[in-house]
Amino acid sequence: MSVLRAVAGVLVASAAGGLVLGIVYGAKDGGLMALFMAGCGVPVVMAAHLLVPRAAPVGSLARRFAVAVLVTVGLVTVGVLVVAQLMIISHHDALVITILLLLAGGLTAYSTWLLSRDVIAQREAAESARRQLVAAVSHDLRTPLTSLRLIADAFSDELVDDEARSRYLNQMSLHVDSLSALIDDLFELSRIEAGDIEWSMEQVRLDELVAETVEALSAQAATSHVEVSCRFPDGLPPARANPEKLQRMLFNLIQNAIRHTPPDGSVTVMAREGRRTLELEVADEGSGLSAEDRRRAFEPFYRGGNGAARSGQGSGLGLTICRAIVEAHGGRIWFADSSGGARVRVSLPRATG
Repeated sequence: MSVLRAVAGVLVASAAGGLVLGIVYGAKDGGLMALFMAGCGVPVVMAAHLLVPRAAPVGSLARRFAVAVLVTVGLVTVGVLVVAQLMIISHHDALVITILLLLAGGLTAYSTWLLSRDVIAQREAAESARRQLVAAVSHDLRTPLTSLRLIADAFSDELVDDEARSRYLNQMSLHVDSLSALIDDLFELSRIEAGDIEWSMEQVRLDELVAETVEALSAQAATSHVEVSCRFPDGLPPARANPEKLQRMLFNLIQNAIRHTPPDGSVTVMAREGRRTLELEVADEGSGLSAEDRRRAFEPFYRGGNGAARSGQGSGLGLTICRAIVEAHGGRIWFADSSGGARVRVSLPRATG
């Protein structure tokens, strides 16, 4: 808004205020009130427009808000004193109003500074997370793209024989699958976090769903020489969930546990019943995670101190997608304390009715 429009708005408001007071107390008081409102409002508006180009030296956004409030209160206080001299109000009333204005202005400036500081902190944290995500995605895209470019150069230079060509084609297929998985996971994660989901919730028997998932992963477990077992109490009530998304989460958790379990180790999937929730646990016999890794393992592309928080396989978003799926169900996922290996726990709402 330009200065002229802002001043015009203040003058119109001043005329309206003077008209109201003039109808009640007479034309003289109404005219003085209009002059008072214009005399206070116009300098404030002009000062605000004057400070905008010079806002940078003032400091942060929170400090700018505080300065703006204090400037407004100061000018209005001066206006109250002027009105008192014109005898519209008594000096006693003018002093009371001035003190209240100063208190209200101080409290407003402090509250504005506090709220804006919190908003700025959140925005800076979001920007930092965005930069980290972009850096991580760039890193994960650069590796397969570099390999694909080298393979393409080798093909274009006709420096490969039939055996090497077959090997390179297999490598190209693996890199393309890796890129496709990364893009699919990023797309799904963005949709879940944006709330762009239309999942049908139904009663899901966790024992049946886990048994089906473990059976589907039996070949991978056998190849890694890892035993995967399930333990469920009798009469476990159903959960309220989307079976496809819940199974996607289980695939990620159990595959991650298999990858981090040494040969001849075991992975155990357990469930227990709470008062209003059902709790799943996937426990492995790997090297485990530190307290810091457990706290941050669900962040996108997070690598722990020894790289354990993220396997070299996959898109690096498996645990992040697990958390998004669980939270979209109204549940919670976390790493429980463990003396050996890692224990991922998931709390899901029970089905009602």
